[in-house]
Amino acid sequence: MTNRAWRPRIFISTIAAAGLVWSVSGAAEPSKRERIAVGRNMYAQHCASCHGDDLQGQPNWRKRLSSGKLRAPPHDETGHTWHHPDWQLFEMTKSGRNPIAVANRKTDMPAFAAVLTDEEIWAVLEFIKSRWPEKIRSRQAEFTRKLKQ
Repeated sequence: MTNRAWRPRIFISTIAAAGLVWSVSGAAEPSKRERIAVGRNMYAQHCASCHGDDLQGQPNWRKRLSSGKLRAPPHDETGHTWHHPDWQLFEMTKSGRNPIAVANRKTDMPAFAAVLTDEEIWAVLEFIKSRWPEKIRSRQAEFTRKLKQ
């Protein structure tokens, strides 16, 4: 089955699993809880293989591989994900690279622009942030406010 062939099935099952409900007058904006559920599903399908089922990242994530590439960092509070504003996290996920990183900062992070919609990327980020302690979420929200694109 091609990538495009299975994508609608996964998206539909994700929506169903998240329990999205549409009103009679039109589609309602999904709640935060529903977006987090979609994000959890997308994370499990596309991110956990590198960043870990529990957002723990790869072992020795600060140490470069023999190829010189960086390992997948944790997305929990022990990593540095929360040091980035939302727009950077979104761009890293969509394009596969940090938009402000120096050119020699190579990783195996793939671009998800052809795999996930913008809404699915935002849902993944919302899921990740939902796992952080309140203090970390507040600090990351402050980075986002201060470091607008």
